[in-house]
Formats: sequence, C-alpha cells, structure tokens
Amino acid sequence: MSISCTKNENPFFKKYNTPHGTVPFNEIKLEHFEPAMEEGMRRHNEEVDAIINNSEVPTFANTIEALENSGQLLDRVMAVFGNLRSAETNDELQALAQKMIPQLSEHSNNIALNEKLFARIKTVYSQKDQLNLNLEQQKLLDNTYDSFVRSGANLEGADKEKYRELTQKLSLLGLQFGENNLKEENNYQLRITDKHKLAGLPEGILEAAAHTAQEKGEQGWIFTLQAPSYVPFMKYADNRDLRKELYIAYNTKCIKDDEFNNEQIVKDIVNTQMEIAQLLGYHTFADYTLKKRMAENSGAVYNLLNELLEAYTPTAQKEVKAVENLAREMQGKNFSLMPWDWSYYSNKLMERDYNLNAEELRPYFELSRVKEGVFGLATRLYGITFKKNPDIQVYHPDVDAYEVFDKDGSFLAVLYTDFHPRAGKRSGAWMSGIKDQWIDTKTGENSRPHIMLVMNFTKPTADKPALLTYDEVKTFLHEFGHGLHGIFANSTYASLSGTSVYWDFVELPSQIMENYMIEKEFLNTFAKHYESGEPLPDELIKRVVDSSNFNIAYACLRQLSFGFLDMAWYDRSSAFDGDVRKYEQEAWTKTQILPTLPETCMSTQFSHIFAGGYAAGYYSYKWAEVLDADAFSLFKEKGIFNSEVAASFRENILSKGGTEHPMVLYKRFRGQEPTIEALLIRNGIK
Repeated sequence: MSISCTKNENPFFKKYNTPHGTVPFNEIKLEHFEPAMEEGMRRHNEEVDAIINNSEVPTFANTIEALENSGQLLDRVMAVFGNLRSAETNDELQALAQKMIPQLSEHSNNIALNEKLFARIKTVYSQKDQLNLNLEQQKLLDNTYDSFVRSGANLEGADKEKYRELTQKLSLLGLQFGENNLKEENNYQLRITDKHKLAGLPEGILEAAAHTAQEKGEQGWIFTLQAPSYVPFMKYADNRDLRKELYIAYNTKCIKDDEFNNEQIVKDIVNTQMEIAQLLGYHTFADYTLKKRMAENSGAVYNLLNELLEAYTPTAQKEVKAVENLAREMQGKNFSLMPWDWSYYSNKLMERDYNLNAEELRPYFELSRVKEGVFGLATRLYGITFKKNPDIQVYHPDVDAYEVFDKDGSFLAVLYTDFHPRAGKRSGAWMSGIKDQWIDTKTGENSRPHIMLVMNFTKPTADKPALLTYDEVKTFLHEFGHGLHGIFANSTYASLSGTSVYWDFVELPSQIMENYMIEKEFLNTFAKHYESGEPLPDELIKRVVDSSNFNIAYACLRQLSFGFLDMAWYDRSSAFDGDVRKYEQEAWTKTQILPTLPETCMSTQFSHIFAGGYAAGYYSYKWAEVLDADAFSLFKEKGIFNSEVAASFRENILSKGGTEHPMVLYKRFRGQEPTIEALLIRNGIK
C-alpha cells in the first residue's frame, strides 16, 4: 500500500472547497487515510502538550475547552474512515483498519492516561462550584473529568499498562467480530433454478431474486441473508425445507467450524470488558456502563425487563397458540411449529384475521414518495425543508445528499441518504454523523452538522422502482428520527451535541417517529400507488391500523430475549470459558416460546453488543419505547401534527443533546416522569 502522497495532494490536509465544507469523497483515495491519521495524531499530541505546558493556572478555558477543541484533524479523518468501513468497505480498507486501530487506541490511551493533563483537569474540577459556569459548561467539565476517570486516569503503575493492553485488545476484537459477520453474510447464497420450489413468493420478490442472480452472472433466482431477501422468503415461501435451510444459514452465522467463527471472540470480548471494569473498581461491566445511563444500575434494567416479561408473556403465549392452531388446521393436528415456520404462518393468520397481506402495501410505498412523506412530516412538524444538491459529493452512486433548511430559510444541516444493500455495506440500518455541530466560542459561528442515514431496503429491479415493505418505511422513520436529533443539534460543544446523550435516551427521538406509521393522516400524505397514483385506500389503512398490535407481545418477548442475553454476558463478575450456545440458551430461556435449536446461535452475530456499542445497553430499546409511548401520547392528545408540541420536543429534547440529564429534559417536555402505562395501552395489553 503506497502512502507516498504529499500533504498538498491529500484532501484531508486542505480546507474542503465544497458546498458547506462537505467531504470531497471523489478526491479521497485509500492512500490518503494512513498519513492523515498519523498527522492527525501528531497534531493532537501537540495540542495536548500545549495544554500541559501552559504556564498559566488551569482554567476552564485553557484546559477543558482547549481539550474539547483539540484533535479536529484526526476527528475529521476518522469520521470518513469509520463511515466508509460500515457503508462502503473493501478488503484494503479493512486491512488498513487492522493496522491502524491499535495505533489509534494507543493514541487515545496516551491522552486519557496522561498524568499531567489529568492533574490540570482535576484542578479545574475541584473548583467547579466557584467558576460560575453555565449548565453546558458544567456538563462538559463533569463529562471530561468522568471520562478520564472511567478511562483509567486514576490507575497507577502496572494497572495503567494493563488498561492499555486490554483496551487495545478490545478494539481489535470488535473489528474482527464485525468483519467475520460481513464476510459470512456475503459468502452465502441460496440459488434456485426450479421455479416450482418458489411457490408462494410474490412476483416482486421473485423479480428481485432473479435480478440478484443476473448481477452475479447466474441463472435462476438467488436469495441471500440480507434483510430484503431473507425476510420475505421466510414470510412467503411455501417450501418448508427451503425455509429451514435459509433459517439455519442465517442463525448459524459465525458459529461454524471455519475462519469466520466468532465463539472465541465472544468470550474474549466479554472477559476483556469485565477485566477493564474490574480494573476501574466496578464489580461487572454492566455496573461500569450503567453508571452513565438513565437506568443507573443493573437492578433497574432487570426490573424493566421482568416487568415487561410478566405483562406480555400471557398475551405472547396466546399469539403463538393462535399461529400454531392455524398451522395445524393447514397441515394436520400433529404439526409442530418450528422457528422457520413462524413468519410464514403468522402471515397466513394476519391474512385470515385482518384480510391483510403485507405485499398489498408495497405498491403504495415507492421509495421516492416515501422520502417525500418522511421529509414532509418534518416540514409539517418543524417547518424545515430538504433540497437535493447534486454538487455535494457522495461515496457511492446509491447515495443522495440534501441540504436541510430551517423554517426561516437558514441552513441547518447536510443529510446523506443511502438506502440499498451491497457487498461493502454491513447489514441493518443506522444513523451516523460525518461532521458534528458546535458553536465557535470566539466568533459565535454555529458550525452545522452533516448526517448520514444508512439502510438496507428493497432495491429497484429492471422494470420496477424500489417498493418498500411496511416495516422498511417504519425503519426509515426510525433512523430519520435519529437524523432529526442530529439536524437540530444546537450545543456549544461537539461532545455534547446531537445524539451524544445517554445510551438509553438516544432511541427516544427515533422510536417516537415510528408512531406515525399507524396514523391515517400521515399515510394519506404520501402513500399512493406507484403506477396509478391512487391513494392507499381507507379500508386498507383501517386494516393496517387494526393489525398494528398483531403478535405485538411475541415481538416484545423477542426484544426482551436480546436484553436478557446482553445482560447475561455483561453482568458477570467471573471470566467465561464455557459453551457459548448453551450459555445463551440458559440466559434467555424464560423468553422463548418456540422451540430452540442447539446448533443455532445469536451471540456470534449479535453485532449490537459485541461490535456496535450496545454492550450492557440493549435494554435501551425497551426503555426508550416506554419513553416514546408516553411522549407520543401528548401528540395524540394535542394533535399528531401539533406545531406547539413539536416545537417543545425540538427545544427540550432534539436540540439539547447531552447538555443536561435526560430525565430533566424529558420532564421539561412532558411535565412528568414516564411509566409503562402508555406502552401497555398502545400495545393493547391493558
């Protein structure tokens, strides 16, 4: 790999001469990253040295703010590198990550464990009550001090070196876990040449599978483990043997006896996290993590999980029984419902009870119209507008870039959208920032954010545009909610801006948006047939609304199973060296209603908790669901498009970032603390 480019040739070293200072993706080459990272670390070290060697007494400005503003070149490079590694990676980029991540981890440790720097921070922190700081300055000071303590600043001697070793090891383990998952997913395909085996699959799904085969230079139909292929196959394919084959392939990712096996990596990550936590004086990694969460401790997490488990299990058992009864009506009284049957017969039951086939909705959810609907919702709530700008460079032809303007016409943000799966993109859907928002304390300039929404939705085919499923539209709304959290960011400091909030609060802005999927007034704004232009019929909307709680309790138990599994891995105080699959099945057994298979494993592919930052935090989805149900009940009371409620949500939640404790912000918006009542009512449990 050549790294011989000069600084003049490297776009990272120049001011971006682009609209709004957006990343010049067309100019950035692989060989630009390594020298830019190295220079970024060098400059960052110089900036830290300047803070340490400042002869003036430590102050908030010359120590805390100076540290906050340091490392901007490195941040700029890593934002691009990190986003490309998730959304448009390749073997060369992954190899560079393997080479550079240990160096970057060491760089981070050198700062976090710098005794002279921490001494200055501690001096400022000890005087915080006399400094007349505003709320945001106080939060930055608290966060800076806490982050150093939580990164080992109080460790001494051998413990400090041990911390360095463990954090470096952990960074590589997470990288390898994610790489193995991506490669396993890309390596599998189910190729069918006999169309009779594909009975039950809608024509649109067959067209997409034929299109995939053509792209790969094959005959017939190819199905993959990517969501737009896997999910409809499991829902519609009549061939039970093929459903089982695909299910087993999906649920044995990274557990097979090959180079992509993640079992040992799971053990190593869990044990390393525990060791780091104990080195820092905590009993378990969960204790360490939850100290900086709304939940505060594992007891509160278990209380939530168990409360929901008790409330939803009776209904979930009835739901499974209803699906099983239908399957036995169709297949005979001795039929045993297995996991690969669940989506298929659930769908049959929904068709029978609600006269609703999810494929009926696809023609009304053409991607460009869905974008108009989702963007239009933000316009109606907040007055903001979106304008596509083809002059903003993107990292792949699938990506579009939009300028976002506030209701007064002022520029708010850049929004990138990336909707379809490809080999270089990891699975799932996410929002990320490629440039943070902050306010220059000297000039007062408000530097606006650049936000990315990345998803894996149904692709267009040769003769049809991208027609989304109901769940894909819901996912779009979810990620767009995260996007609004970034777009409306209005903090002085980047580290407190946008989605930089407690992990169990970050899902509130995203999940509240999902509520609009069962609101007729919203669906009527965009859901029109892609060919005829006819609006989604009222009676079909009614069926969608009536079925919105279909199998809701089973879905809740599935989320709870992941929450219990996560806690089982990270609420440990002793090293794990057992059987990963057996431990997993014991951890979530009380949430399992369908039979479990000993050969399948979730943990080895559970990127959220082993490579995605959700370790001891997966419960956050249910925690935030309680918040979002309670918060949306105010919209329901005042009007789902009520501009005053929306303005309050923007002012008190979306724009504030992590500048205050989330419960303070929530109560300021809602006027009360949340309970699970609104969620139970919304789900029809109560």
